This record gives sequence, C-alpha cells and structure tokens, in this order.
Amino acid sequence: MSTDMDGPSSTAATGRPALTGRTVPERPLVVRPTTAPIIANVPPPASIRVSQFFWILAIAIGGFVAVYSFIIRSDQLPLIADRVEAVTEGRTDATYASAADIVFWVFFTTLVIIVLAQIVLLVSFMGRRRRIRWWQFATWMLSLCLLLVSRELVAVGDRGEVLFPLLALLCGLVAIALLFSVLPKAITWSARQYDLRPVSGPVGGSDGGF
Repeated sequence: MSTDMDGPSSTAATGRPALTGRTVPERPLVVRPTTAPIIANVPPPASIRVSQFFWILAIAIGGFVAVYSFIIRSDQLPLIADRVEAVTEGRTDATYASAADIVFWVFFTTLVIIVLAQIVLLVSFMGRRRRIRWWQFATWMLSLCLLLVSRELVAVGDRGEVLFPLLALLCGLVAIALLFSVLPKAITWSARQYDLRPVSGPVGGSDGGF
C-alpha cells in the first residue's frame, strides 16, 4: 500500500509524470522543412554578363552610326544619287535626287528600328523572357542586310566610308553576344526564369506567430 501511495503523491508533488521505462519522445523541430521557397536575388552567370556587355557595345555603335549618318546626310545624298544613276541611266536629276532620299531614309529608319529593338530585346532578355534569342537573331540578320546595302549605296565618299566598318563592327558584336547567350549556363539561367531558395527560418515569430 505504501508503494502505491508513494507513486501518485510524488507525481503530484513534482508536477511531472514518473518514468515508467518508456523512451521520451523527441522534441518537435522548430524549423519547418516543407516551407514554400521564396524568390532569391541571384546574380546571372558570367556568360550572361558577357553577352549583356557586348549587346550594350553593339547598341552604342548602332546609335553612333545613326547619329553620324544623319549629320552627314547632306554630303551623302549627291553621292547616293550618283550610285543610283550608275545603276539606271537615262532618268532626270529630280528622279535621282528622289531615289537618293528614299535610299538614305530607308537606311536610316531601318538602323534606328534595329537599335531600338535591340534595347527592348536586351531588357526582355535580362528579364528571362522566352524566345527572345530568336528575335535578337532576327535583328542580327537585318543588320547584315543593312551592311550589304550600305556598302553599295550609302557608305560612299570620304565621310561616308567609315559607315561600313562601323556596321561590320556592330554585326560582329551582336554575333559575339548571341554566341555567349547560347552557352549551357546561359540557357539554363534563362530556362529557369526564377531563382528560388527554401526558407530555413523558425516557424512563427517572436510575437506569437503573427
């Protein structure tokens, strides 16, 4: 009887259950391993940074060529008219002047569109939009066509002959930028779209879970 009475009384006195040979359960974790991941600010790989650098150089070259060609347009128009006359003879001077205006403004407008499109596409590329590389490749193809046209019609004369090497440099920079953008790490970075990391903090806060 004394033994039976001692057990409950000791439990009531200490406030803790008496050990009966069973193993004590482990304390529950204060970290929830299945917490949803959050978006992490992870810098892009080196190939993306290099591609971005060459895109910026190409855009700067394209902008310079557009501004420079607009400045020298008064000197280039008579030379363009002479090139047009060499192709088709027997026309009036007014016809050749109008053709020269059309050739120059088509060249200038196309170049401006290429530069603006490359700016927008670069922003989309860094934002990991899908299929942006195909549009960037299209601007490179259009730049090549502009390069060929400029060699025959626009990049003439003492002040205009510099246009061709600048446009060739533009096409080369775009080609290098595209090459770095299709490297394996760059492709993986673009396909992932978001960088996620798991939450490893404690459940709830110090203010009771609010």
